[in-house]
Amino acid sequence: MSEVDNLALLADYNRWMNQRLYALAGELDDTALQADRGAFFGSVFGTLSHLAVADTIWMRRYATHPAGQPLAALLDEPAPTSLDARPWPDLPALRARREWLDGLIMDWVATLTPQALDRPLAYRNVKGEAAHRRLGSLLVHFFNHQTHHRGQLTTLLSQMGMDAGVTDLLVRISDEPER
Repeated sequence: MSEVDNLALLADYNRWMNQRLYALAGELDDTALQADRGAFFGSVFGTLSHLAVADTIWMRRYATHPAGQPLAALLDEPAPTSLDARPWPDLPALRARREWLDGLIMDWVATLTPQALDRPLAYRNVKGEAAHRRLGSLLVHFFNHQTHHRGQLTTLLSQMGMDAGVTDLLVRISDEPER
């Protein structure tokens, strides 16, 4: 499997897991959704918000890469002001943003080439520090970051008696015939 194929698999897994977690979050009332449960971003809603904010920040950065033209519309909207910002006020608005982002991620990753992945991206982090890193490696970080926080979400939901089911990437990898 090529690097491009692996990133497409991660984009698919990302959307699939987000759909599952938002379905579970949708079963919670607002009090349970917003309750501080001691996670990095406090609540289920805070963690979901962080993921949408961080993805928006990264996708805006990717829009400045030579392969980022399909993401250019992101540069016309305001940038999130902090990693714990909550620019989408409730779960329906946040879910709409998540679905839009996941579609954008899937569509954009499908356009990437090995050459584009090898080109570095110059950007500044949220502290203003300059960085210059290979796009393909940054995308691995991007998907890993999402998996990290979704693991926190599955724990929070489990503590509330909700089962996210199997969350392993393995279930999104096609079974191959023996050779």
